[in-house]
Amino acid sequence: MNAAELGVGALILLSGFLSMAAGIGVLRFPDVLTRLHAATKPQVLGLAVVLLTIVLRVPTWGVLSTVVLIMTFQLLTQPMTAHMLGRAAYRSDHVRRDLLIEDDLGRDIAEHEEEDGPAAR
Repeated sequence: MNAAELGVGALILLSGFLSMAAGIGVLRFPDVLTRLHAATKPQVLGLAVVLLTIVLRVPTWGVLSTVVLIMTFQLLTQPMTAHMLGRAAYRSDHVRRDLLIEDDLGRDIAEHEEEDGPAAR
């Protein structure tokens, strides 16, 4: 084995560790918001490392363009998905409010309801 193959193997192990950390976080964290954080951050980084490994192993323009498209779509959709799931969990009272440091969304919802009055409910 040469140095390039060892580097690729190390990157694959790093990606596996990041994906495992995401899975453990989803299982172990106490509420929806922290689980969303655990599911999105290491998962995106793990995918990025795998895609980098693929580009290093097969450095062609076709592979590079495909990897760029995959990563672009992942970076565009993953944060929006987590944001929408977090808002839905908040509005359906699946969030542990004792774990929130600052409740910006609750304050904004309360201000909006005060402006619209009881007709908006």
